Amino acid sequence: MKRRLNFGKILITLFLTVLIWVWADLALDDQYTVSNARVSVAKRLSPGLWVSFAGQATVPLKKLVLTGSVRKIADARAKLNDGSFVPEFFLNPEHEQMTKPGEYALDVAGFARRSDKIRRLGLTVDLAEPNAVTVTVVALEKKTLVVRCVDENQNIIAGATSEPPTIDAPVPADRGGGALVAKVRLSRREIEQARLSPIEKTPYVELAPNHIRQALVTVKISTPKEPDRLQEYTITNVRLGFSLSATLQGRYGVKLTNPDVVMGPVTIKATPQARRAYENMRYHVILEIDDSDRDTTKTDLRRELIYNFPQEFVRKDEIRLSKPPAQARFRIEPTATQPARTGPAVTE
Repeated sequence: MKRRLNFGKILITLFLTVLIWVWADLALDDQYTVSNARVSVAKRLSPGLWVSFAGQATVPLKKLVLTGSVRKIADARAKLNDGSFVPEFFLNPEHEQMTKPGEYALDVAGFARRSDKIRRLGLTVDLAEPNAVTVTVVALEKKTLVVRCVDENQNIIAGATSEPPTIDAPVPADRGGGALVAKVRLSRREIEQARLSPIEKTPYVELAPNHIRQALVTVKISTPKEPDRLQEYTITNVRLGFSLSATLQGRYGVKLTNPDVVMGPVTIKATPQARRAYENMRYHVILEIDDSDRDTTKTDLRRELIYNFPQEFVRKDEIRLSKPPAQARFRIEPTATQPARTGPAVTE
C-alpha cells in the first residue's frame, strides 16, 4: 500500500511539472519581425472600381512584427522558411468599407491582425511599417477603346490590324480622347504567326504604369507581311574548322573525300551587316567529329556541316542559309598513318 501511494505521488508530481512547463511556454511571449511582407489589392474586384496604392497594385512593408507564444513564433518562422506561409495580405475594399471613390487610410497593423493568415498562426501583429498606407478608389466607366498592337518593348506594330477594331471596357471616368486605347502585346513569334493567319488575343487596359486590367473579350490580330530585308550573297574562300574532343586531338586526322563541296561557295540570305560579320568569322563552316567515328574505317562517314553564323544576327533573324546544308564525306585515321589534316581543329 505504501509503495502504491509513493508511485501515485511521483506520477502526480511529473504531471504537474509538465503542466507547469507547458503553461509557462504558452504564457511566455516572443516576437518575430517579418521583412518581406506586403499588402496587395485582391485580384477579383467589381469591374466598376479600380483600387490601388498610389497607382500600384502592391505596397511592400519594411517590417511586420508578430507576437505570440515561443512555440507559435517558432512554428511561424518554420512556415516562412519552407514557404507554407506567404506574408502577403490581400485587400478587398468591400470588406474594408472602401467602395466609394476617394482616398482612404488603411491601418496596416490592424488590417493584417484581422487576416485569416495571422489568426491561423495563433499570433497577433504588434507593429507594421509603414503603419498606414493610402488606398485610392477610382470609379470606372465603360467606354469604347481603340485596339492598338505593340511589341514586347511597347513599340507600335505598324500595319497591324484588329478585328473588331474597337472594344468596350471600363476605364477611369475622366479618360477620353487619344487615351481611350486598349493594347494587345505580341511576341516576336506571334508577330510572325499573325502574318500568315489571324491570331486571337485578349486586349488589356493600362490603368496606370505597370498596372493593367485584362478585357473580357478577345480580338483577332493580323500583321502585314514584311518585305524581305535580307539579300542573297555568296561567300567564297570558305574556311573550314573541325570540332574534335580531347580524346581525338593529336591522335587522329580527318580526311575529306569531297573537299570541293565542303569548302565550296556558301550562299546565304542576310543583311549587309550580318554578311560582313560572317565573312570575318575565323571559320565559316565546322565539321563535328564524334569519338565513335574512329570505329568506322571501311566506309566514308557522312555529316551535315555546321554554318558558323554570328549568333547576334541569328537571334535577330538577319542571316540564314539559302540552300540545304552541305554534307561532308570523310574518314578519320590515326595520325601514324594519316598525319595530314585538311583543316584546322576547333577545340571543344
